Amino acid sequence: MPANQAIKKYTVAIADDHRLIVQSLSQLINNIPGFEVIIQAINGSALLEELSKATIQPDIAILDINMPVMNGVVTAREISTRFPLIRLLALSMNDDESSVIQMIRSGCRGYLLKDSTEAELEKAMTEIIEKGFYYSEYVTGKLIHTIHKEEKEQEQGIKLSEREMEFLKHAASELTYKEIANTMKLSERTIDGYREALFEKLQVKSRVGLVLFAIRLGWVSAG
Repeated sequence: MPANQAIKKYTVAIADDHRLIVQSLSQLINNIPGFEVIIQAINGSALLEELSKATIQPDIAILDINMPVMNGVVTAREISTRFPLIRLLALSMNDDESSVIQMIRSGCRGYLLKDSTEAELEKAMTEIIEKGFYYSEYVTGKLIHTIHKEEKEQEQGIKLSEREMEFLKHAASELTYKEIANTMKLSERTIDGYREALFEKLQVKSRVGLVLFAIRLGWVSAG
């Protein structure tokens, strides 16, 4: 790499009501090559205020779930609506499945426990930014058991065409939309059409939501 070519840095925002965690996490992330923390906040409301006046929006925001004033779920929904280009990662002590679902349904592209390793944190941030989502073993392995029977019965009434189902299975992989188009021998514009149609039909707003919906109903494998 030429000496005068700077390494691209991904920018990060953190919201957690424990100041020591924010400081420690910021230091850890700043020591990872290619990442820089530009916003620190002690709750969701403070984070939204900082985002509203920031001249540079972060690539990713890391959110705790249990925060005073505005918790992680509400914060994720607000950011998804007001700042849709910011990717969201939930980072929490909570390992119950309902917390995972709440955060992902609110717009988070991944979910990590606070006892995760630095390597997993780096992997999660990188994949969320570059691929759009990150599935930890916990999310992929256990999430499918969280849907109540009556909810599943309601959702079973949704019908997909053969091509929509094929697209959905590819969407659950690590293929990019361009690679999915090549695999299905369709144009990228047609693939975009399938994606938007399924967003509307399944009432989800992101690829993560799309895939999790399919996993919950057993349409694609979580493994």
